[in-house]
Amino acid sequence: MDRLERFYKIQHLLETHRTVPVARFLDELGISIATFKRDLEYMRDRFNAPIEWDRDARGYQFRKAPAGAKQAIGPKFELPGLWFNASEIRALLTMQHLLSNLQPGLLEPHVRPLLARLRGLLDVGEYGPEEIERRVRVLHQASRSGAMPHFEVVANALLKRQRLQITYHGRERNQTTEREVSPQRLVHYRDNWYLDAWCHLREDLRSFSLDAFVAAQATERRARAVTDSELDRVLAAGYGIFAGAQVQWASLRFSAERARWVASEQWHPEQRGEREPDGSYRLELPFSDPRELMMDVLRHGSHVEVLAPASLRAAVAEELRVALMRY
Repeated sequence: MDRLERFYKIQHLLETHRTVPVARFLDELGISIATFKRDLEYMRDRFNAPIEWDRDARGYQFRKAPAGAKQAIGPKFELPGLWFNASEIRALLTMQHLLSNLQPGLLEPHVRPLLARLRGLLDVGEYGPEEIERRVRVLHQASRSGAMPHFEVVANALLKRQRLQITYHGRERNQTTEREVSPQRLVHYRDNWYLDAWCHLREDLRSFSLDAFVAAQATERRARAVTDSELDRVLAAGYGIFAGAQVQWASLRFSAERARWVASEQWHPEQRGEREPDGSYRLELPFSDPRELMMDVLRHGSHVEVLAPASLRAAVAEELRVALMRY
């Protein structure tokens, strides 16, 4: 049996027997005394296993609760699974990547033991963390580089329910504006951070990209409260990060070749899709602002056709016409 299987066997023996002699461990596990002691040390250090030697009983057992304690101390540890599923390995490696790239600050002393714990979780079975990191890659797509010096100010104002006075550079119009906003929630989307907020300049809900903040300062004024249902109605009903309460439905038809991929993709939680008799795939999904949806449509080139609405079809056709002029 491999190392992780032995850990589970050791746990089972200790849970089903009051005290387990060393000889029984060696017989059940089929290992040497040196290997057994290494396994115990590893379980104690990495998984906080409360295993101790009982001199009188001449065996190992889970640590007993102190006299008068209301709740037993052990066992209060958990062994990792025999292997991670896709979401678990992605989450662990992503967390490790983010923590490893964390800039020095107040959290640094707390992050170091957390990183060590993550590496302990990755160090399972016969595969060490270095081998997993070398063989499994997590790619972050379209992440905009650069520091976000105003993140802490924004996050604090969000939690303290304070308004923010911000200087914001809108990329689409290439304009910088001064505005007061009431922060509602932070959103991490496609490896970038956004702030959902009530904009007192526009008197409406808006999403602001944090890397486009030129300046940000918390004020003493109380933030305007917006319900979660209203936030979702305006900012989560459409497609992607571009929001709006007026929702339309797009109908897209993908070629039979591209359908092999798109049919298993989720573009929107409320999407509808079906295979056509010729093997093509029809995808229907809501959107309020066409900009991001157009970007995702255009990356499929000639393998997709916008069927409806007519306005979206015309906008994609015009974009393709202008692009063709460059060639």
